[in-house]
Amino acid sequence: MSPFQASIETTPSHLPRHILPAGFALTGCAITFTSLYLAAGALTPLLVLYKEQWNFPAALLTLAFAVYAIGFLAAILTLGSLSDHVGRRPVLVGALILQLVSNGMFLLAPDIGWVVTGRIVQGVATGAATTAFTAALIELAPPNRKRLGTILGSVGLTGGLGLGSLLAGLAIQLTTTANSIIFIALAIITILGIVVIVLSPESVSRTPGALRSLIPSVAIPFAARREFAAAAPVIASIWMLAGLSGGLAPSMVRSVFHLDSGLFNGLSGFVSPATSAVIGLVFARLDPRRAMTLGIYASLIGAIGIIDGALTGSLAIMISGQAIAGVGFGASFTASLRLILPLAVEHQRAGVVAAIYVVSYIAFGVPIIIAGELADAHGLVPTVVWYSAGTILLALISLGAQQLLGRNTRNAIGSAASSDPRSDGASMAERDDIQPVPATPPTGIR
Repeated sequence: MSPFQASIETTPSHLPRHILPAGFALTGCAITFTSLYLAAGALTPLLVLYKEQWNFPAALLTLAFAVYAIGFLAAILTLGSLSDHVGRRPVLVGALILQLVSNGMFLLAPDIGWVVTGRIVQGVATGAATTAFTAALIELAPPNRKRLGTILGSVGLTGGLGLGSLLAGLAIQLTTTANSIIFIALAIITILGIVVIVLSPESVSRTPGALRSLIPSVAIPFAARREFAAAAPVIASIWMLAGLSGGLAPSMVRSVFHLDSGLFNGLSGFVSPATSAVIGLVFARLDPRRAMTLGIYASLIGAIGIIDGALTGSLAIMISGQAIAGVGFGASFTASLRLILPLAVEHQRAGVVAAIYVVSYIAFGVPIIIAGELADAHGLVPTVVWYSAGTILLALISLGAQQLLGRNTRNAIGSAASSDPRSDGASMAERDDIQPVPATPPTGIR
């Protein structure tokens, strides 16, 4: 499931009629949303190409990759709820204009400084658009197929990242003008997307509180703190591995595995988010505690595979490790949201989501910047080994915490069942009349 799924809202009856048919608007919005993440993913192999052209150090490559997270986090913390108050269309049009600016900066960039600035603008645009798009996709979906909007948002996000990396790698492999082809195409898609948004129905009416919504709210209510503390280390671990797959793995194709291949650069950035997208959907109905545990084990095995591939010089082993790490991301991140969010009441969930994404994007951006500095000083392979070892340590901390929480829950259920004369030996988990935590939250992001 996408981490940005939004609650289903009823379209106000007094809003003006839309120009585009709802089905066409839904398709256009889904393609435009995916294009944001295609652009973000395309930079993964392109940064390696820029490094070859401009001969800058590895630290600048990882900086250019990671500053996207800074822009994204700043935007989603301040602008994430704005469309609830001013409408979807104004926020989406503004974000797409920013996206168009970033595409132009990458297209015309004369040096890495432009790319770094463009990545920040791209992060702001994507962060501002993501929550509004995921809400709009659900609202534009037919009344009896709201889950379709959720699926489109989920696949568009992680699938777009992976596909963008792969397509950019193919363009680098097959052409000499990959940068121009990619960002001209993305600029055209963005312009068409703006037209689609302008002509699509507005699904929410204006409400007071727009300025107040710009104030970041980061808070974990008491009832959710144990689950958050247990999940936070593995959330950091999987997002660090995602940063490794996008920030360091593509440059390893040439410097460690001695392959001058844009296709393999793109493949190394494709496999983890693509696997994550599939697993997030497949594991959506699995018990969240079990999904969390399986995800932690997968992230451990994936990190070990990445270390093994780096030490043995095997690209196949490293990519396999990335794929398994993608399984860990898809399973454990979705599970963490399903475990934590139901413990917060509706008005607390925005603060909880903000806290989760603070952990996520700090882990995604900061460690990879440090890794870039260390790679210049100590070499890429030792840096990857120690970086991956750090993710293993974090995952193990979460594994122990999850096992402790599981034991405590089973003991509590057993005690309650034994003292309940109606139970007849059945566990609380098997009863329909005692459900303290739903599998997914009824509203908000899950």
